[in-house]
Amino acid sequence: MPRVRVRPRHPREDSVGPVAVETAPLRRTRLLLAFRSPSFRLLWAGQTVSLIGDGAFLVALGWRTTQLTGKSSSLALVLMVQGIGLLTTLLVGGALADRYPRRALMILSDTARCTTMVALTVADATGHLSLGVLLGLGFAFGLGDGFFYPAFGGIVPLVVETGELASANTLIGVSRQGAFVLGPALAGGIYGFAGPPAVFGFDAGTFLVSAALLVLARPRELAPEPHEGTFRSILDGARYVAGVPWLWIGIAAASVILMVAMAPFQALLPRFVQTQFGLGVGSYGLLFALQSVGMLGGTLAFGQLDPKRRRVAQIFGAFSLNDFAVIGMTFTHSYAAAAALVAVRGLLIGYGISIWGTLLMQEVPLEKLSRVTSLDYFGSTGLVPVGYALTAVLSAALAPATILLIGFSLAAVLWSAPLLARQVRDAA
Repeated sequence: MPRVRVRPRHPREDSVGPVAVETAPLRRTRLLLAFRSPSFRLLWAGQTVSLIGDGAFLVALGWRTTQLTGKSSSLALVLMVQGIGLLTTLLVGGALADRYPRRALMILSDTARCTTMVALTVADATGHLSLGVLLGLGFAFGLGDGFFYPAFGGIVPLVVETGELASANTLIGVSRQGAFVLGPALAGGIYGFAGPPAVFGFDAGTFLVSAALLVLARPRELAPEPHEGTFRSILDGARYVAGVPWLWIGIAAASVILMVAMAPFQALLPRFVQTQFGLGVGSYGLLFALQSVGMLGGTLAFGQLDPKRRRVAQIFGAFSLNDFAVIGMTFTHSYAAAAALVAVRGLLIGYGISIWGTLLMQEVPLEKLSRVTSLDYFGSTGLVPVGYALTAVLSAALAPATILLIGFSLAAVLWSAPLLARQVRDAA
């Protein structure tokens, strides 16, 4: 069975005596170590801008779709089709990113997604937007995502040193969560002042910025492997995942949980805000922002603590606890209480995701990393389109709060159950 290859530790981790003692300033600057790499700074800046656009886009898409059709099921259908597009190209994208330059694939993906956003902007601005158009463009956008995510997951170790990976993942998490605070806030202002086409156009521009900065980056190149077919390459990555218990168990658990919990949460949140609290788009966007604030806090906590033991148990535990925060939301009609709970949810998710991403980059062989990343995404999100479809059906008969309560209760059980197995509980 394949074994996990542990990367060499940073020399400082093996130091003894006075050199190993970290002062408070050193602990603070440890979070910023990855910024020493010019290529990482370019990658980080481009992704920060692009993610701000994505944060604005998600809020605008959710509200515009619900406004366009007046049905809770419509956003679920759009997200389902986008997810199908992602799954269509994801595994091929992982195989290509382990064979060809990852930076080039990211630039091509940014360009393709920019084109899709421009088409959406034009369709809405000219009055030609319909549910059918949203479904078609959502599918095209997902196709571009499928090439980007594996390449991005594999490029980070090529622009920083091994000892800087925790710093890099912390900074990426800070960027992601900060962007999803600023993005929804911008969406509320732009949407109210200039309408949804302006938000979609803004997102298109952020993809161009990301691509331009990637052109300037100079990641290290992987040594070419013997050529093998795409299908055989994907199978090789799958065999590796199957040989690492915590990895395949985590992916399998996430596959079901994202279907029954994340998909309904994302699709029903606009309607949940309306029916549970009687509030509008600003309050919907604020919940997004508060969750991202919480995730930012969780990411920074990971960067400061940089745990080295029982990391898998911490991941599963954090994900299980976040489900209880959403369960609490379904029982309250106080928007303030819901806002606090969603921030706590974000804190736990941010911490767990940061450990997971760093663990992959530290433990998976670099030449397999994009394939493992694509299998992680594919396995985790493979049933998400089914979740959106089920949400669309169930929302006709059940209140949003009821669907969320059932889904997140099941999710809490599924995240907790693997911790009963010692090989998961004590891993990594």
